[in-house]
Parts: sequence; structure tokens; C-alpha cells
Amino acid sequence: MAKRPKKAQKSETKLQDLVIVTFANDLEQAKDYKTLLKNNNIPAITREQDEGSTDVKGIAIMVPEDFLDEAHVVIESQDAYDDFYDFALEDEGEDDFDSDLFEDDF
Repeated sequence: MAKRPKKAQKSETKLQDLVIVTFANDLEQAKDYKTLLKNNNIPAITREQDEGSTDVKGIAIMVPEDFLDEAHVVIESQDAYDDFYDFALEDEGEDDFDSDLFEDDF
């Protein structure tokens, strides 16, 4: 049996130890997730999914299995934070006050 070069074995082992934490719809979102995780000291890589390999299309965000739970918490916290501000900005544009309330009847 032929031996594989150590470098190839090392990179294979690394990829096998990685698990998918989430999928991004586009490259920009994938970069944002990767940066978010790295800012929280979680190593992360991105990998485009082949159309034939899974039913899910997009870019996989992968982390070491030991960091999976922490990565989920970080991403979910950021998504909740983004949702909160999206909701706040939507409401900001709407005028909930009755305009007649502030008019004088003089």
C-alpha cells in the first residue's frame, strides 16, 4: 500500500473534523459569518456545495466539531440582533401617530 504524503493526510484530517454550522445564500453572507466566527475565536472555513452532493444549495460555513455549539450560539445571537434592528428600522418609517391629534382647532 502506497503512503500518502503527510501534507495530504493532514488536510484530509482537518476537513473530516469540520462540520457544517450553517449555509449562506451568497458569498457576502458567507464572508460575514466567517468573520463573525473568527472575531469570536472560532476557526471557520467556507466551502461551496456541489449541486449533486446535497439537496441544499449555497455556501457551507464549517467549523471544528468542538466549536459547533458555540458557533450556533454566536450565529443565532447575531441573527436575532439583525432581526431586531431590521424590525426597528421598518417601524421607524411608519407614522403611527394620528396627525389630527396634534392639530389645533383654533
